[in-house]
Amino acid sequence: MKLCVIILLCALFTLTQQATPREHCVCDLTNSETVFPYEKLSAVDDNVSKCNNNIIPQKALEIESLLLGLERRLPQLQEDVSVLEREDDGELYGTLSLQVIENELTAIKQLIDKLNITTRGNQRLTTDTTEQLEDLRAEMQELEKYDTMQVVKKQQANKRLTKDLNQCRTGLHSTSQSTQLQHGICPHGEFLNITGPRVYTAGEYPGSYMYGAWGRDPKPEAGKENWYWLVMMTSGNKYSNYVRLYSSLSSLIVGVSVPGNVLIHTSNPTTNTIQGPNVVLYGEALYYNCYNQDAVCRFNLTTKTVTTVRLPKGTRFNSKGNFCHLDECYPFTDLDLATDESGVWVIYTTTQDFGNLVLSKLEEGAPPTLSQTWHTSVYKQAVTNTFMACGVLYATRYVDKETEEIFYSFDTSTGVEKFNIGIFIKKMSPNIYALNYSPVDQMLHAYCNSKMVSYKMLFG
Repeated sequence: MKLCVIILLCALFTLTQQATPREHCVCDLTNSETVFPYEKLSAVDDNVSKCNNNIIPQKALEIESLLLGLERRLPQLQEDVSVLEREDDGELYGTLSLQVIENELTAIKQLIDKLNITTRGNQRLTTDTTEQLEDLRAEMQELEKYDTMQVVKKQQANKRLTKDLNQCRTGLHSTSQSTQLQHGICPHGEFLNITGPRVYTAGEYPGSYMYGAWGRDPKPEAGKENWYWLVMMTSGNKYSNYVRLYSSLSSLIVGVSVPGNVLIHTSNPTTNTIQGPNVVLYGEALYYNCYNQDAVCRFNLTTKTVTTVRLPKGTRFNSKGNFCHLDECYPFTDLDLATDESGVWVIYTTTQDFGNLVLSKLEEGAPPTLSQTWHTSVYKQAVTNTFMACGVLYATRYVDKETEEIFYSFDTSTGVEKFNIGIFIKKMSPNIYALNYSPVDQMLHAYCNSKMVSYKMLFG
């Protein structure tokens, strides 16, 4: 019996040793769909980015600005020729008039040459872009074949429905609130909107000076009605010591400065030179924040003399009361000078006003004097810029890199403040460092990241 049990146990042990271990189960998955070409999609995305970088609004605006300059220059040439024909004495006057006409023709030729170069460049860009778009379209149509679940088509349908819904909502609320401004007497009517840009140019020094200002003298000397001025912060984006003059808009666009620079001082910076970009020219005098002072300087371009007027005690200066938005503040914008139909204004802030905007009227003279002052309830560091038009102070704020909003107004004739103006400015560069209103032609001149841009203000 014991022998049998031993034999069975030995047999069981032998069978156990010979048993193979359990194997893993492996399944083969075969995908019947074609593999999606991610590399091709990535290449299309890169080409689209390149195309977007090449096609920008500035390309069209550059031609528009050149044409506008030419449009204004040709009537001036015609007028000069007519004057010569009427008053030529055959002697010195005729010689001088011919010299003037020759200068005009030279400037026009420079403008036409630049227009031709720009046009040819844009034509090449148009041809190349058309070919790129055709290629991209064919590649996208090829990629759509991989959308077997029709996800893209459903997304496109949803976008169309969302757009239709938004248009429907806009239509329902289109008569909700008017943005027309009721204020004092203005020869142009009420400020309704802004269009443009009408002018867009890099001027004489493309990309060289980030901060500056430009515009026209609302009260020019006889013979200088078409002149333009330009002030660039040439030292550390903070200071300057001269104003540059141009005999016409086309000269400014082409970059031909006649008569050139009018120097305040040979040093930069120094006492009574320019601090900050917010300057204006009025009555052949430049108004600006004096270097290292809580004061306004008035530089007479004829006599080359500077007089000053001190602002109220507690005025913030030396970059302690700047214009700002969430991402940055604009250095040395403590004082903002502005012009309108009535003259020169200065916008600033004080410690006793807790950083809110203060507005004072400047009276002409040597030195200039402060007359009436108004106190507002808008915080300056929530504002990116200000300008005056028809005795009304307007303030802007940053919306995004492409948009600035005129959101606030203060009517000096009634004392009424409004925070819901809602007029939008289409920007050509991320930041507007200076705004100047020209009552001569109701243009709003902006200096944006070294570019000069102008907009037409609409009244009615």
